[in-house]
Amino acid sequence: MNKSLILLFTSVFIITGCSPFGGSKETKNLVANGLSSKMLYEQAEDKINAGSIGQGIKQYKIILESYPGSKYAIQARLDIAYNLYKQKKYNLSILELNQFIEKFPKLRSTPYAYYLKGVVAQAKSSSILDKLVTDSAQRDVDSIRDAYSYYMDLINTFPDSKYSEEASRKLLGLRNTLARHEFYVAIYYTKIGSHIAAINRSKFIIENYPNSSSIPDGLDLMAYNYDQINASKLASDIRVVLSSSYPNYSKNYSID
Repeated sequence: MNKSLILLFTSVFIITGCSPFGGSKETKNLVANGLSSKMLYEQAEDKINAGSIGQGIKQYKIILESYPGSKYAIQARLDIAYNLYKQKKYNLSILELNQFIEKFPKLRSTPYAYYLKGVVAQAKSSSILDKLVTDSAQRDVDSIRDAYSYYMDLINTFPDSKYSEEASRKLLGLRNTLARHEFYVAIYYTKIGSHIAAINRSKFIIENYPNSSSIPDGLDLMAYNYDQINASKLASDIRVVLSSSYPNYSKNYSID
């Protein structure tokens, strides 16, 4: 490289304040308008509290750009994910949380990122009609399965976290929903005469969702389907298990 080119590049970096190895302090201050990371974070909180979630997220992103290694930048990443969730931008929220977990696998705040992933996935699966007309178990349950998986990841990775305790409680409800979904599928197979498929679905409930609320109905439906394929001994054995395990059981479904 000749001297004229060297002088040209040198003058460009001096004039623009740029560096071939990353943005200069002056450039960062320009983006941050001379504000500290703490001040930027407080401004972002003010915007969020005022209901301007979009503006607040933009403010958090300025912190990431201007002070990427600061404690406020770490918190801003979580706040971005949380507020995307509040905006019902569930996929974007989970993407942010995945990036956080990958970047900071062992921070004190990382268990919360795992937990929030589960919360977001649960919200994604919900419907305003859940308590009025529909049963979430009768719809697509992919997001519920995701939530279940995310909570299990949290419990397995951070078993002593306070968020793992809450995740364990949430798993109970999710387990019941997933089991009920499998039961609805078993009923469908029963109605169309696919009795072996219905039996296998009932077995799946018992093996994969123990202690769920659908176990007794699953046993009863399994016995019914064994009767339909003339496996009376298996049907009788299942009814013995049902009566001994759930002596007060009464049928809670219909296949008509």
